[in-house]
Amino acid sequence: MNRDEKKQFIADLHGRLEKAEGAFLVDYQGLNVAELNRLRGELRKANAEFEVVKNRLLKLASKGTGAETIVDHMRGPTAIALTYADVVSPAKALVDFAKEVKKLKIKMGQISGKAIDEESIKSLAALPSRDVLLAQTLSVMQAVPTSFVRALSGVLTNLMNLLRAVREQKEGMQ
Repeated sequence: MNRDEKKQFIADLHGRLEKAEGAFLVDYQGLNVAELNRLRGELRKANAEFEVVKNRLLKLASKGTGAETIVDHMRGPTAIALTYADVVSPAKALVDFAKEVKKLKIKMGQISGKAIDEESIKSLAALPSRDVLLAQTLSVMQAVPTSFVRALSGVLTNLMNLLRAVREQKEGMQ
C-alpha cells in the first residue's frame, strides 16, 4: 500500500469509526483462513463489519472518534469489529465464537465512546437482542392501558349490576 492509499484507507476507516455505535478489538492470532471467514460470516449476520487492520493505521484512524478510548489496547495482532446499530448481537457473536474457537481473544471494546473490558462484553452478550428488548418494552407499554381499560370495565360492570338490582327491587315493590 503506498502513501496515498494509506491516507485514503485511514480516511475511510475514520469515517466508519465515527458512524459506529460500537467497536470490539480481538486478537485473531492462531486462527486459520477458514475460521476467520466463518467469524466474518457470523458478524455479517449480526450486522457488523470485521477487518484486520495494522495497529498504526487503526490508531491514526481512531483519532477524534469513540474508538480513541481503546487505543492503548491496539497492540499485537488486532482485528476490529464495527457495528452501527445493535451492539448486543455482534458482542454475542464474538463471545460465542470465542467459546467455540479458543484461539480468538476478545481484548476490549467501546460503545458510544465508553471503553468496556472483556467481562463487560460477555455481560452485554448475555442480554437479549435489540428486537427482543423492544418487544418486551412494547408489551409492558401495552399492559398499562389494557389493565386500565379492564379496571374501568369492571367498575362499569359493577355499576350496571347495581342499577339492574335497584330496578328489580323497585319492580318487585310495585
